[in-house]
Amino acid sequence: MDFRVWAPSARRVVLHSGTNAIPMVADGQWWTAQDPGAGHGTDYGFALDEEPERPDPRSRWQPDGVHGRSRVYDHDRYAWGDGAWTGRQLAGSVIYELHVGTFTPSGTFDGAIERLPYLRELGVDLVELLPVNTFNGEHNWGYDGVGWHAVQESYGGPDGLKRFVDAAHRAGIGVLIDAVYNHFGPSGAYTPQFGPYLSAGANTWGRSLNLDEADSGEVRRFIIDSALQWLRDYHCDGLRLDAVHALVDRGATHLLEQLSVEVDALSTALGRPLTLIAESDLNDAKLITAREAGGYGLHAQWDDDVHHALHAMLTGERQGYYGDFGSQECFKTVWEQAFFHAGTWSSFRRRVHGRPIDRARIPGYRFVVCLQNHDQIGNRAVGDRLTATLSVGLLRVGATLLLTSPFTPMLFMGEEFGARTPWQFFTSHPEPDLAAAVGKGRREEFAEHGWSSEDVPDPQDPETFTRSHLDWAAQDRDLLDLYRRLITLRRQHEGLSDPRLDQVHVIHDDGVLLIRRGDRTVVANLTADPRTIPLNADCFLLTTDEAAVLQSDSLTLPAESAAIL
Repeated sequence: MDFRVWAPSARRVVLHSGTNAIPMVADGQWWTAQDPGAGHGTDYGFALDEEPERPDPRSRWQPDGVHGRSRVYDHDRYAWGDGAWTGRQLAGSVIYELHVGTFTPSGTFDGAIERLPYLRELGVDLVELLPVNTFNGEHNWGYDGVGWHAVQESYGGPDGLKRFVDAAHRAGIGVLIDAVYNHFGPSGAYTPQFGPYLSAGANTWGRSLNLDEADSGEVRRFIIDSALQWLRDYHCDGLRLDAVHALVDRGATHLLEQLSVEVDALSTALGRPLTLIAESDLNDAKLITAREAGGYGLHAQWDDDVHHALHAMLTGERQGYYGDFGSQECFKTVWEQAFFHAGTWSSFRRRVHGRPIDRARIPGYRFVVCLQNHDQIGNRAVGDRLTATLSVGLLRVGATLLLTSPFTPMLFMGEEFGARTPWQFFTSHPEPDLAAAVGKGRREEFAEHGWSSEDVPDPQDPETFTRSHLDWAAQDRDLLDLYRRLITLRRQHEGLSDPRLDQVHVIHDDGVLLIRRGDRTVVANLTADPRTIPLNADCFLLTTDEAAVLQSDSLTLPAESAAIL
């Protein structure tokens, strides 16, 4: 078997394969060696110069964790059963975001497979898995990953992910992978020891990736090859790219554009749609503008302005970045124009932010929106969901607005049945100093926002992880039924899924929202009192409160309720 590793500055590299120590031969900046006796299941590592043996930066399998030896993994050994799968396009889809480690009691891919019939019945088209590449410890959100080509062993390893994707496809559900390419985690990040993977700059989470400095070509290749393997070797249907605003690239062709080109080529070869979704706080549609028009050609981006508008309007919260949001006029702006900050003043940033989109040309489905997600729950001090804040009536109103929007709706696991379990920030770093530093940093971060240290759960406490598991036995069946009905109506009525933003018209008055969606109308009463709205409509498609009354020229909505007509 052939082994290769990129180590441009090394003077000597030794392959440790099984019990063999084999000097490698320089081939330009790469080093090569052969071990005829190695194959699937062989443990190996590389030693540079006089340094200790380290895992392969491109390791596909880390059965003993990020500090252990790599293990050879042969993709061809898995027998796929999804030959009839033709893919799932983003347009018209509903996404379900889940964390493998807390979605089920077992916290594994196999445990998640058992819930696929439930997701299919709910009406989910695409499941988005929080990062599943290898990270330090047994449980973690996944955003501190260090092995970008390997699958977390505690979830089930590479075979486990393949079993999940295979089963999802046979259930008619596509799979998206949340991929983090803007930083390495704080422990087990041996890859930068092999070459100039990092730049001199830094971002919120650590050193930035070297995307445009000397020897950056192989770093870019390292990232793109990681992205392509999830789509090709694991049969996934797309990627959610974490915090792309932290990818600093001053080259003529931005990494995201290069990735878009190569993913399109792979999609053509595979004969199924592949989707790239960016998380970005830039409010810049250049990411999702076609390459022919000078954009990067990604397929969609997260739109936090929609979340902030909904959250602040429903909860009344105005702290931090919610400060500019919450009014009904803000809701109108984001529903019709996708971004609230579009070349306008952001008080949180204390500067002008974003730029407008051309709503006649850019369809709403290119914006992934939500009521709740891992960030907006988990980055609250106690990880509380909307069920801890909103009445049942407003939870129903929020669901109705989300699932009748012109955007691509995304649910966070358990939202649909009113889960009350928190989703907190948890880690399992085995290094005492790192564990203490993470906990200290978390407490200091929230102290700045007025929370006492006693309010902030210790990320390293096993109970923090345990509390964050979904309680499948505690379900609001009525709310779950509403989500199912809303997703069904979205499919049955073109007016409720039409992505044309220039066909969305919002009127608001005294706590009432009226949203025209083609031949359909959505009305929401956000107040604590009944409201009568002058309106001509034939019949209800859905009401969140049975006390709603439709007459020939008016609609009377109970407090905190919504209707679709």
